[in-house]
Amino acid sequence: MANPLSAVIEALAGGGVKVIDLTRVLGPDTMVIELPDMFNASPGVTLDVISKYDDGGPAWYWNTITMGEHTGTHFDAPVHWITGKDYANNTTDTIPVEQFVAPAVVVDVSAEVAEDEDFLLTSERVQQWEAENGKIPAGSWFLLRTDWSKREGAEFINAREDGAHSPGFTAECVKFLAEERDVLGVGVETVGTDAGQAGGMDPAFPCHTLMHGAGKLGLASLANLDQLPATGTLLIAAPLKIENGSGSPLRVLALAPSE
Repeated sequence: MANPLSAVIEALAGGGVKVIDLTRVLGPDTMVIELPDMFNASPGVTLDVISKYDDGGPAWYWNTITMGEHTGTHFDAPVHWITGKDYANNTTDTIPVEQFVAPAVVVDVSAEVAEDEDFLLTSERVQQWEAENGKIPAGSWFLLRTDWSKREGAEFINAREDGAHSPGFTAECVKFLAEERDVLGVGVETVGTDAGQAGGMDPAFPCHTLMHGAGKLGLASLANLDQLPATGTLLIAAPLKIENGSGSPLRVLALAPSE
């Protein structure tokens, strides 16, 4: 029996398939989500040199890294939110590894977000996309292209006196994707999977509440979604195998046709 991966291997070697990095650089300048003062905050990234070809280690270089699980381009497991805490296999060390390699669809709303920083995706807009590209396959990643990843520093968080302003999903859209399309999870370019003003929605933080409440996954702070086609992408998104982990930074890679 022929190896079913032979065609993929040949396409990679011959340039028919390209590998696209969807990950932002992780370092001291990485922006983290801002929470109200009454809650414990996630720290930024700290890198401390253990040794670098010096007295501490003359032939090797390595660092100590300190950060929260949900820092930079990161993975959200169902246990991350209270609505997903009672699922079996809901942590980064117990989620079936088959879920870390899955097809992806990309819905481009960058034009709408350029006009409205608080743009919210609706199920009606998703179905308009489906009319042109076909129904979203069950078990796929749903990636929302907003071009938000092109922002840096304070503009990435985009906080004002009334909180952060960034695009996301309506509650009915999240419910539609989780229940009627049975997506694996959603991926976004913003610091988290919910819109900046999601704390005031009903329910609050609907993407976290409903998506993880359905046992689904999340990817945040993605980059380079503008390099992906609407369909036909294979996503590799494997979090660190942290014991009882609620999530982790990760390297997200996409395999997409070169044309």
